[in-house]
Amino acid sequence: MMGACISSEEYDQQQSSEDSDTSDEIQASSTKDSLEIQKSSTKDSLEIQEYSTEDSFEILSTQNVSNVKDLRRNPGYTKLDSFTYDEMRMATRFFRKSELLGEGGFGPVYKGLIDDTIRSGYPTTEVAVKVLNHEGFQGDTEWLTEVNYLGHLQHPNLVKLVGYCCEDDQRLLVYEFMAGGSLENHIFTKEDAPNMLTWSRRLKIAINAAKGLAFLHNAKRPVIFRDFKTSNVLLDANFKAKLSDFGLAKDGPLGDLTHVTTLVKGTPGYAAPEYMMTGHLTPMCDIYAFGVVLLELLFGEPAVDKRRPSGETYLVDRAIPLLIKNKSALTREIDPRMKGQYTSKAVLKVAELAYSCIKEHPRKRPSMTDVVEILETIQKHELLEVKGNKVKGGVEVKGNKVKGGGKNKASK
Repeated sequence: MMGACISSEEYDQQQSSEDSDTSDEIQASSTKDSLEIQKSSTKDSLEIQEYSTEDSFEILSTQNVSNVKDLRRNPGYTKLDSFTYDEMRMATRFFRKSELLGEGGFGPVYKGLIDDTIRSGYPTTEVAVKVLNHEGFQGDTEWLTEVNYLGHLQHPNLVKLVGYCCEDDQRLLVYEFMAGGSLENHIFTKEDAPNMLTWSRRLKIAINAAKGLAFLHNAKRPVIFRDFKTSNVLLDANFKAKLSDFGLAKDGPLGDLTHVTTLVKGTPGYAAPEYMMTGHLTPMCDIYAFGVVLLELLFGEPAVDKRRPSGETYLVDRAIPLLIKNKSALTREIDPRMKGQYTSKAVLKVAELAYSCIKEHPRKRPSMTDVVEILETIQKHELLEVKGNKVKGGVEVKGNKVKGGGKNKASK
């Protein structure tokens, strides 16, 4: 899929030819038990209250700062705290190496503690402090993007931005501390590691992340995350997932506009092919990336792995033949570290959903609202099945009857 290239003109012609199909239902499975993904944009179908633009989860302002000078002149335009560089040095114990949590394109991230000894009257708060690397790929633009978005958007599945520092040439962002670290660190860990993700946790994380994206897409002014991937999904101590790193986020199209045109930015393996080809950005690009992350959760493999055979470097290319033609083989490829903690039916439905998210043509992908509803339905049905069934090795056992595949890599 990633290897198939067509010109942007040919791509636009293909998209135009599909306009008459946009009202069709996307079916995740042809079986009687399959879940239908309805393409509906009405508010009545949005039953999850966390998306409502009228509740306390969303704080939007029509005022954004366009540069750091404006932010310094109007530090009170958001509810964020403005910190001094000395306060950040003390909070992180002078950026001690032992407090280093990790490092990304923006720069290093340190664990910190802000309390009354650092700022009089400040409640004791564990934080993660991200320090801009001036020699890195990101700069003032990405830093300010995070301040603008997270300064005005709040949701249980978005990491909370506590404050910032823009003293002299210093650019720091102060977030709530997420004790579980990134999803990336959990998926690709060893089998016997204490932080290895069970199937139920993976399903919960997928639902949480989908809710965060759905909230962004359904905001008064839609927001496209643009860099959804496992390293940008953080977990708290209870494995609740939240989206982080809004440096590449972009306002989505409004009114009759179908897309916004931007410079192509993002991460190979997660970026939607139509965006890579044309620079046309839509919420469907986030949905493609979400489908890739679903595949990572299912297979326990990274989106890009150069050690895989030719033609399978991208997880999407490796997974599609299994998703389309060989479901029995698919169940054998499920991450063996989960030790069959799932029903085959649930795994196949999540796989079908992942496939619908990575469809080559964006109009055939479901909305994030649809994705949330499907995942929650899968979770609910599996919980009901597990109560009445014994589940071993991914095989559903009902009395003396065995359903499904269920062999995994460990049994090869």
